Amino acid sequence: MAFRIIADSSCDIFDLDRKIDGLYFNTVPFVITVDGKDFVDDEHLDVNELVEAMAVSSKSHTSCPSPADWVREFGEEGDVFALTISSNLSGSYNSACTAKNMVLENDPDRNIEILDTRGTGPSLSMTIDKLCELIEQGLSFEEVKIQIHEFMADHKLIFALSSYHNLVNNGRMPKIAGIVLGHLGLWGVGIASEEGTIKMKKIAKGGKKTLQVIMNDFRERTADKESIVISHCQNEAFALNLKKAAEAEYPGKIVKIFPTRGLCSYYAEKGGIIVGF
Repeated sequence: MAFRIIADSSCDIFDLDRKIDGLYFNTVPFVITVDGKDFVDDEHLDVNELVEAMAVSSKSHTSCPSPADWVREFGEEGDVFALTISSNLSGSYNSACTAKNMVLENDPDRNIEILDTRGTGPSLSMTIDKLCELIEQGLSFEEVKIQIHEFMADHKLIFALSSYHNLVNNGRMPKIAGIVLGHLGLWGVGIASEEGTIKMKKIAKGGKKTLQVIMNDFRERTADKESIVISHCQNEAFALNLKKAAEAEYPGKIVKIFPTRGLCSYYAEKGGIIVGF
């Protein structure tokens, strides 16, 4: 049986960890517009150039993949699982749903499931990895569908930011909170709520305190998945320190690190960390 896994570019990955016969994987890009210049979030994007442009920008916004982008990647055959950033943060989920309806109008027997991850970055990459595991077991579309929703229901996400320019400008954070945190050099640590919205959790001074807050969140909310995924925007040193602490706390757990692609770099900004578990 052929499967297709399609994700928007908030997933932070380009390729799968494993190759499975009959499985096609690809991503559809967001477009980040900074002071009138478009940055397409694909394999050609220079993330460093994007981050530098954002640091001095006066106006920016993002555009989600169009229904036509999704339709193209759904192809003409095969069972489809499509993953998007939280529907409470972007129109990507609605765009993918529109694409599904367009395909089903012509081919009502296609199996297409749109997955609102209610998160970003690691939320998508961890779900993709689980989908691969289930597909590799030879399960049917319906069996994979049931188990992946169970997996997603128990997924958790925490993030730590030291810059808030784009969150404030795009209405994701109150302006006064962003100004105060930025001027005081404080890290804002938040979590993805069950609805997929941003919920601030703690304010921390410096990287060491921020790491402690994240580790405490692992303990409070039970990091019981087989793996932990860390996405970082130009902050590999912090990611490596967190990986070391997580491996010491949870021997045998797989801890993966990915640099953020364009969309997650846009919201995490330089130094930002996003962690899924």
